[in-house]
Amino acid sequence: MIMKKVFGVLLMILWVCPLSAQKAMKYRIYLSDKNHTTYRLDQPQAFLSQRAIDRRVKQHLAIDSTDLPVNPFYIQQIRQKGVEVVNCSKWNNTVLVQTRDEALMEHVSTLPFVVKMRKVWVEPDSIPARNKDRKKQINKDVEKTEHYYGDGFRQIAIHNGDSLHQAGFQGQGMQIAVIDAGFYNADVIPMLKKVNLLGTHDFVNPHSDIYEENSHGMMVLSCMAANQPKVLVGTAPEASYWLLRSEDNDTEQPVEEDYWAAAVEFADSVGVDVLNTSLGYHEFDNKMDNYRYRDLNGHVSLMSNTASMIADKGMVLVCSAGNSGSKTWKKITPPGDAENVITVGAMNRDLVNANFSSLGDTTDGRVKPDVMAVGVYSAVSGVDGQPSHANGTSFASPTFCGLVACFWQSCPHLTAKEVIQAIIRSADRLDYPDNVFGYGIADVWKAYQMNKQ
Repeated sequence: MIMKKVFGVLLMILWVCPLSAQKAMKYRIYLSDKNHTTYRLDQPQAFLSQRAIDRRVKQHLAIDSTDLPVNPFYIQQIRQKGVEVVNCSKWNNTVLVQTRDEALMEHVSTLPFVVKMRKVWVEPDSIPARNKDRKKQINKDVEKTEHYYGDGFRQIAIHNGDSLHQAGFQGQGMQIAVIDAGFYNADVIPMLKKVNLLGTHDFVNPHSDIYEENSHGMMVLSCMAANQPKVLVGTAPEASYWLLRSEDNDTEQPVEEDYWAAAVEFADSVGVDVLNTSLGYHEFDNKMDNYRYRDLNGHVSLMSNTASMIADKGMVLVCSAGNSGSKTWKKITPPGDAENVITVGAMNRDLVNANFSSLGDTTDGRVKPDVMAVGVYSAVSGVDGQPSHANGTSFASPTFCGLVACFWQSCPHLTAKEVIQAIIRSADRLDYPDNVFGYGIADVWKAYQMNKQ
């Protein structure tokens, strides 16, 4: 009798443990339509800020069905199947859900408005602890240089950005969203203390401290927003900033594209003008998810498809080309293949391309990268608040992004697409672009002279 009881208990343990130990998973659900939604195109105030609406009106851009939020009734029905809704993409009409019971997804798939589903994330075995003592790293005693911009002067002067600044265009009134991996110590670094911060949002983990996460976003931000004369001054020191985290540095999985799309749509809704993203994906932990060259047409990747809509909403995206030039992949990484964005490759201060800078063109024959900026020994802030240096198109992109914001400030009559074209027309290889330099080195002062009213 005792043996039977023991055996029964063992069976119960074997039955319960696999379920309780099952890893969390996230799925991207593609929906068929937005029929019978409670939202209306003639009442955009329900889903867009007044600034976002004004931006569209100014550029004569229609509010269309992609702007409508995902149908709340569909979301409710999905949630009733027992899964957790993480976020949605109205532009792509997708819903991201999480569950530990894969069988529930079979029930979700039977809903009449579900077109297809894709598993985009599996919970990692462990997540490294964050540094709770991070603020102790700060060294406030910095050595000053003789130059106003500090060591960042050359990376600004190459584009005649200093001339634009001297004319009074330093980003005042412009909103920039920085979508990145985390902004470690950005809240305590002296050269960033003057940043006009509009807000932060973590799309990976809403409960995290965005300033305890990866330092990549902080260094990216410093290229634009640093404002400590004779230490480091960035390319748009007077702009206003949203800090948005979409990169999960603990894994490399397609769900990061869903986080990114949510961040972009958030930026749109609050009225952002310019976005920088120094992120790109072509290779994932699961090799079956990897992209192929044929996919670089601006629409296969969810991230690229989202990016290709940004200018149609009245914003300009500046993004890094990628750092695969000397690796097997070699090519640009999504969203660098998107349409109507400014993809930035890296060069050194002597105007020689970096061997790591990813190459174009897109599968459908568009020139990429669009322009080049300094991404070798770029002047950035270190995690200790001291001036430092870093390599990568990750830093070429924000350096140039800040100048794009200043240029648009100087020519506010331009639409987003006109800004992109004005930048390209100012570049020094306009008449003979290639897949290394794109259209070359843009001159924002020249662009201003050509477009001012």
